[in-house]
Amino acid sequence: MIKESNHKFDKTILRAYDIRGILGVTLSNKDAYFIGTSFGTVLKNKFSGKRVCVGYDGRLSSPELSKNLIQGLFLTGLEIIEIGCVPSPMLYYSVYSEGADAGIMITGSHNPPDYNGFKFIMPNRVFFGDDILELGEISERGIFIEGESTRIKKNLEESYVSKLIKNIPFPDKIKIAWDPGNGAASNIISRLILQLPGKHYLINSVIDGTFPNHHPDPTVEKNLFQLKEVVRKNECDIGFAFDGDGDRLGVIDGKGRVIWGDQILAILSKDVLRKNPGSKVIGDVKCSSVFFDEVKKLGGHPIMWSSGHSLIKAKMMEEGALLGGEMSAHIFFSDEYFGFDDAIYASLRVLKTIYNEKKSINQIYDELPKMLNTKEIRIECSENEKFEIVNTIKNKLESQGADILDIDGIRFNCNNGWWLLRASNTQACLTLRCEADNETSLKEIKSDLIKILNDNKIDIELRDLY
Repeated sequence: MIKESNHKFDKTILRAYDIRGILGVTLSNKDAYFIGTSFGTVLKNKFSGKRVCVGYDGRLSSPELSKNLIQGLFLTGLEIIEIGCVPSPMLYYSVYSEGADAGIMITGSHNPPDYNGFKFIMPNRVFFGDDILELGEISERGIFIEGESTRIKKNLEESYVSKLIKNIPFPDKIKIAWDPGNGAASNIISRLILQLPGKHYLINSVIDGTFPNHHPDPTVEKNLFQLKEVVRKNECDIGFAFDGDGDRLGVIDGKGRVIWGDQILAILSKDVLRKNPGSKVIGDVKCSSVFFDEVKKLGGHPIMWSSGHSLIKAKMMEEGALLGGEMSAHIFFSDEYFGFDDAIYASLRVLKTIYNEKKSINQIYDELPKMLNTKEIRIECSENEKFEIVNTIKNKLESQGADILDIDGIRFNCNNGWWLLRASNTQACLTLRCEADNETSLKEIKSDLIKILNDNKIDIELRDLY
């Protein structure tokens, strides 16, 4: 062990399931170096790990963060495999393909360009929560393990694409629009479509960390405008969009309708449960009741769980679930895959479902029951206040005997629907969602939630929930 100058991270960047902050404000290159020394120390001391893969997304700040992270890791005596600029799921794949003990992905995911951060993966456990807080404690103590390290660079694009398409049947005469949004998935999508049947229309396919065409978040409908236009203009059967690091999926059907994350998950459940009746499928607290009802109808066992890619992944391991996902369109397959969230693979499984159902995505979508609901709504709220507000409201409702689930925030159940209030783990905001089976009930549910928020000094009006 060696003693270096200790370093304290800004407390807001150590999140529940990753490290993320604003470059030059809460996150720095120095932070990256000490994340490397701290993680290397934990990996070797606690997990007897020797080999780690490192990748980064297309943000302008990512190469320098990667350089500093690797310098920190190098101090601790690890075999370091540099994967380069890749989507997050390709970095995750590298951990399995290279027999590594861990991987670190530098990415700001769907956040604005001035954000960046670090995601961690291990092949047999999930590194999150207290594990991430421990990195902060080690860095603050400034005592790190040391040893001789090695570094090599590997290009795994061909290997990864081969794994993606293995054993996936595809519709032959399908027309598909693709929008990687100038994010880290761009190169993979460009390579992938050369090996797929059908006709393909690709936009925004050059990695550009300024995101010149639109923000890379496919859960916000305005970011799907270009993709909708490509689908309409070319009479495509389906369109796919990806977030900045390629682990969240957007889907547009042939009529230009958005198929949201929980609906994608319900559709994917068809194929998984046909082969594996009775299997467990996990959805987060933001998912529509339609998703949970559909899994039951298909003969599966639905489980509601907390939002967050690490939390869903951990629950899947615990339950032995074959499929899991979130309203935010992180989709996890253990069925014929590794169990991590991979939007590129999920898009191919959507195509496989179309093939096996022998129906268009329009028909499959039309067969889903429909509820009236809001999308995920984000209300700005400071990092220091957001959890306190949720806890205050939860305690008050519990004292009144309300029917709530507190798996993650508050999911308040009423006769004709529900509302959700939770603190985001990735942004300084509260997230809300409401659902009902008719317009009148939905308006009442929204009004009840607005009153509760206003009573707790959150200024929100009915128009904000549309």
